[in-house]
Amino acid sequence: MFKKILIALVVIVTVFAAIVARQPADFRIERSITITAPAEAVYEQVNDFHKWAAWSPWEKLDPTMQRTYEGASAGFGAIYSWTGNKAVGAGRMTLTETHPPLSLMIKLEFLKPFKATNMAEFTFKPDGNQTRVTWAMTGRNNFISRAFCMFINMDKMVGGDFEKGLAQLKAVSETPPQP
Repeated sequence: MFKKILIALVVIVTVFAAIVARQPADFRIERSITITAPAEAVYEQVNDFHKWAAWSPWEKLDPTMQRTYEGASAGFGAIYSWTGNKAVGAGRMTLTETHPPLSLMIKLEFLKPFKATNMAEFTFKPDGNQTRVTWAMTGRNNFISRAFCMFINMDKMVGGDFEKGLAQLKAVSETPPQP
């Protein structure tokens, strides 16, 4: 009887591992919004990590989050690190490419609750007095991430955070500066 249970368990684990291995290794999560503001103004909200507190969907999840800034104050080479509760974890963002006011790339290094390195891309497409902003994140799933994604829809979860952040970016960008 024990031998049959052991064989069944090995078969189940093997089938599960084969299914996980067939899941996509690469991922891309993307959301867009149209903001009634010039591309330059919207770009500056993203290009300067000091301004993220006003619109980032993760900033308000931990009021005691520790933040540090290194390198350039904004633009290429700017670095933002954070350490917080389990809702925000710990990590680091580095602006690796800037093409004002059309696009920028950010290297994301997540340290807690899990280690991962991904790329975030923001594009700003001017259209008259409006700007179409697209926020995307790309990366590779390891075996454990592939298994996790079989049960949790990461596009829906992270995409929902992107939607909140873009809505807050819209509100900040469309609000006239106070004198």
